[in-house]
Amino acid sequence: MKSPYDIIKKPVLTEKSYDAMAEKKYTFEVAIGANKTEIKYAIEAVFPGVKVESVNTMRTIGKMKRQGRTQGRTPEVKKAIVKLKKD
Repeated sequence: MKSPYDIIKKPVLTEKSYDAMAEKKYTFEVAIGANKTEIKYAIEAVFPGVKVESVNTMRTIGKMKRQGRTQGRTPEVKKAIVKLKKD
């Protein structure tokens, strides 16, 4: 089994994610191979006393970037929006 710290990479801190915090929704960047149940257990393990109600995930494909003649892609990212229970 993976460590919870391998599944959850970092929080996403944007204006949209700050607005969602009022509804008890928090956004994290997670490992690409992680599924919703692994994310749920990882959040509950990293933050004791927190109960997760639901998890929504999304993957963004890396954008094409070029510098001069060379081309490449930015890395793919998987984000999870975690909604907490009222308590």
